[in-house]
Amino acid sequence: MERSSLNSLGVYRKSLALRDLSEAVASYFSYNRDMLSLRKYDSFRDDITQSLMTDAVLITKEVEQAALSNSYSVRMKSLTFINIMTRNILAYCNGLERDGVKEKEYLNLLRKEIKVFRSSFKKWRKSFQNGND
Repeated sequence: MERSSLNSLGVYRKSLALRDLSEAVASYFSYNRDMLSLRKYDSFRDDITQSLMTDAVLITKEVEQAALSNSYSVRMKSLTFINIMTRNILAYCNGLERDGVKEKEYLNLLRKEIKVFRSSFKKWRKSFQNGND
């Protein structure tokens, strides 16, 4: 697959949607108003929101890497990593809830987006296991 055809890949588009929503939720809930700075965070909530943004960006990068790689082991590593990152994002939602976030509808929206992404991801992952690259 070529880089230019990534946008035709459903799971890639879903990873971009997940990334964008994660960034919006993270910036909304963060106490740190300068989310893109690399300075030290002062609160548990800021740690969670920074991790949320980081993992969402990494999911998109790993989808891209798996799609573009000809190496089976690189693909499998990326697929495993994506699985871990989606579970992490669900855990971050729970962590934000436990930290006292009142606007649970935003967290539920993110959980729903993860569910949509995972569904697309599972179908895509099966295509690798069947050898249909």
